[in-house]
Amino acid sequence: MKTLVIDPKIAGISGDMLFASLIDLTNSFDVVWQLENEINELENCKKFKVEVKDEDVGIVAKKLDIVLEERRLKHPDELKRAINKVAKNLDLSQNALNTINRVIDDLISVEAKLHKGNFHLHEIASLDTIFDVVGSVMLLDKNNFLDAFIYSTPPALGNGYIEMEHGKVACPAPATLEILAKHKFKYSNLQINMELTTPTGAALIVNLANSVIDFFPPITPSKIGYGAGTRKTEGLLNVLRVVEGEEFRAVNDKIIILETNVDDVSGEIVGYAINKLLKEGAIDVFVTQAIGKKNRPVNIISVITDYKDYERMVELLMAETGTIGVRIYELPRLVAERKKKIVEIEIRGKKFQVTIKTSKVGKRVINVKPEYEDLRRIAESLNLPLREVAKIVEVKLRKLRME
Repeated sequence: MKTLVIDPKIAGISGDMLFASLIDLTNSFDVVWQLENEINELENCKKFKVEVKDEDVGIVAKKLDIVLEERRLKHPDELKRAINKVAKNLDLSQNALNTINRVIDDLISVEAKLHKGNFHLHEIASLDTIFDVVGSVMLLDKNNFLDAFIYSTPPALGNGYIEMEHGKVACPAPATLEILAKHKFKYSNLQINMELTTPTGAALIVNLANSVIDFFPPITPSKIGYGAGTRKTEGLLNVLRVVEGEEFRAVNDKIIILETNVDDVSGEIVGYAINKLLKEGAIDVFVTQAIGKKNRPVNIISVITDYKDYERMVELLMAETGTIGVRIYELPRLVAERKKKIVEIEIRGKKFQVTIKTSKVGKRVINVKPEYEDLRRIAESLNLPLREVAKIVEVKLRKLRME
């Protein structure tokens, strides 16, 4: 499965760094010139010129230099109109247009929250915001990454102070922190006195990444792109790295297993806790009966969860059961790739839609199974035993595969 890893855990992420790294990865320069021409057509643009160059910052990375003369955008509606005018002239997919609008909506919403009332755009009011956002999403779209799985490492935020329109503010910028908080997006940090992740970079990464991981996933890398930032500082390679690869789909990220013993909780409470945990996003929950302290029967409640959700699941497990301790295990998990397909099957003169789940490891199909709820619906509709319906569907599927 095609995979992209965006790695901002050392140098953070900005819009221009992401765009530059994707140019380096895909070797796609035509997008830059297309976008440059479209921005020059905007009413408030007097001059917009882009140079893509190789910058030696310890390693050679792509860097974007922009010469810009503009009337800065003041109102959110102006920014939305301008960015949609540019995007709609570039033959982007609907997925790309939706992604661009989500990024801009995040930037506008945090400005509204921070400044209240009849606010004006500040740091995001420049045309280079449009260039960075549309350019990054356009390259992802043209190279089919929006349909791939995108990982991100936690972005580094930086320290020190930032000069803003209203004066100095502690790093990270308020807008950056608000965006990360809105999406509950994990970040990291280094003792570097400069801004590493910008609001535009934060808005892009939270809307692009499907998963935040501390370490690189198990993939076979094929290409790597490097995008250089504007500022240089001793002790930091100010470069964003992106990696394209193929993920072995029988391997997933590490999972967390939470486990607790309860011997003084009723079956009703345990049942409710299981439903609540599953509803809130647990991968699975199961209960094992055992003999505990003082030879008393106990229920061992086990919760399988993603790494990003485990703290929330611990709190929920403790709140619902009253347990005062939870054991936490980190384990690798092997998972077959699964795809769903809807097929039409005729049984006793009636046609039914049945969802078929196919499991694969690599190119080898290891299981084909109809969705239980569809079988139940057919059984109830025809007043037949479920096992009889399952056998009929299995025969029909075998015939379909042979045709």
